Amino acid sequence: MSTSEVLLANSERSETYDALAERIRTRKAHVGVIGLGYVGLPLALTLSNAGFRVTGIDVNEDRVRRLRDRTSYVTDVSQAEISRAMDEGGFEVTSNEDVIAELDTVSICVPTPLRKSKDPDLSFVLSAVDMICRKMRRGQLIILESTTYPGTTEELVLPQLQNAGYSIGSDCFLAYSPERVDPGNKQFATHNIPKIVGGITPQCAELGVLLYGSCVDKTMTVSSTRVAEMVKLLENTFRSVNIGLANEIALMCAHMKIDVWEVIRAAETKPFGFMPFYPGPGLGGHCIPIDPIYLLWKAKCTGFQPRFIELADSINSAMPRAIVLRAMEMMNQRGKPLKDSRVHIMGVTYKRNISDARESPAIEIIKLLSGCGAVISYSDAFAPELDVDGQKFSSVPPTPEVLSGSDLVMIVTDHTDLDYRNVVAHSPVVFDTRNATQGIQSDKIVRL
Repeated sequence: MSTSEVLLANSERSETYDALAERIRTRKAHVGVIGLGYVGLPLALTLSNAGFRVTGIDVNEDRVRRLRDRTSYVTDVSQAEISRAMDEGGFEVTSNEDVIAELDTVSICVPTPLRKSKDPDLSFVLSAVDMICRKMRRGQLIILESTTYPGTTEELVLPQLQNAGYSIGSDCFLAYSPERVDPGNKQFATHNIPKIVGGITPQCAELGVLLYGSCVDKTMTVSSTRVAEMVKLLENTFRSVNIGLANEIALMCAHMKIDVWEVIRAAETKPFGFMPFYPGPGLGGHCIPIDPIYLLWKAKCTGFQPRFIELADSINSAMPRAIVLRAMEMMNQRGKPLKDSRVHIMGVTYKRNISDARESPAIEIIKLLSGCGAVISYSDAFAPELDVDGQKFSSVPPTPEVLSGSDLVMIVTDHTDLDYRNVVAHSPVVFDTRNATQGIQSDKIVRL
């Protein structure tokens, strides 16, 4: 059955819809979240704070154990928040899929990485949906939140639920609502970031809005799950393309002996028509380097060649190599080859003040520096241990001895807990890829 046929067949509200809607309105719904990572855990706690009984499900037994011990592994979630939610009886966690049969709503918040071939890897989503289909019952609302390409909910999730014997929009409901978490952002969290919801039927969307509207400040309904899926990809592709432009301008300015950071500071005084984006050592994390590739892949599948997105990805992906080449030039100018030089990296997570090193440009930079024969050390209190292709590194404090004993200190992640004046004072030369040393005057500093 096509999506349009589903919409036609289920255009009226059912008794099942009414019963579920009433349970959500009265906070009697038992809410479930599959995947308790940087998206799922904050969502579960937000729903719990809104008065729902929430069960978090994760196949990772270590995560479940740590949460039961009231220990957080997500930067933006405190131990106090977890303890409060659990002590008040509104939040519990398990790795047992049997609990799905007891739930009224299930939000899927599992990873959607890329394969080495840069194709979408939806294995975690498919595993979660398989789990749901084994245990689900009539009257449940399923919401996919994982970032993915347009058509995933209709083409992959919907058929699985239908094959399990459920009529979508009548006795079971399916929607898509893209996660919009920004780790480390102190201003915006799950409760005050508007929630976009698209449903397979209008009733599906209505229930999704009813659920999320009870715990977030603002919701917006779009006409389909495809639109909702595309929203997230547009948001992050917008950032990727503009960062790509900023990176290319930075390389151009370096070639022309112009301070790109001064250029950006001056340009952002314009009150219209300009939004500042900043260059850096490359993209990192779970969204910006990955989401545009999902869109790129899907567009190519339909016969459309998105050249602009492809070019931005090419520029951003090349930044770690450009950084290492610049470091090599800096060392050569000081009469020392990069081989056997001691390079100390300041910050290895993919963005400031978080503990997540996934897809961090620092990893690729370390690989390239090691390949050139450099001796690597690093400082990052947010990432005490780092594995780079099986090579183990441990963070060391940036003491005067560590800094002065290095041939080059490279700022890759600009954590705010560091005293950059002290870093500059004790380092022989500092390559600042993030403009962390803004305002510090020293001939030791080379900025991107």
